[in-house]
Amino acid sequence: MTKALYPGTFDPLTRGHEDIVRRAARLFDSVVLGIADSRSKSPIFDVDERIALAREALADCPGVEIIRISGLMIDVMKQIGADVVVRGVRSVSDFDYELQLAGMNREMMPEAETIFLTPAIEHQFVSGTLVREIAMMGGRYERFVSPTVASWMRRKLDELGRG
Repeated sequence: MTKALYPGTFDPLTRGHEDIVRRAARLFDSVVLGIADSRSKSPIFDVDERIALAREALADCPGVEIIRISGLMIDVMKQIGADVVVRGVRSVSDFDYELQLAGMNREMMPEAETIFLTPAIEHQFVSGTLVREIAMMGGRYERFVSPTVASWMRRKLDELGRG
């Protein structure tokens, strides 16, 4: 049985993230979406909200588990019994960083594999950071996220006085 870890901040979970999760779920026996706290990225949602949001948005996706993660990716992989880490890449700059990360992970855990997946073409320019910035500035972000995520974002923006 092959278990894959797809780690990230997912603030918010975009259509590109969902595309990667759904495709990974077809490739592996199980997929764990590991949601990291990552305060350095100034998340709009706290980690517990992101977990609840992801569980709701991906409820129809069998074989996907959503957990909170922290620490080194290889430690998380060992803890959950994952053989593979899935990383989404949208651009050459993403690939350059992810290749370095994969090399370091392989050096620390030789048996781990990293699989790079690119999102569908219509989502290649979408990032959680950009969606978050557009939403915080009053822009139209809805087409970059699922209706479930858009609903969560509207509530959060109202809560922050930005709705």
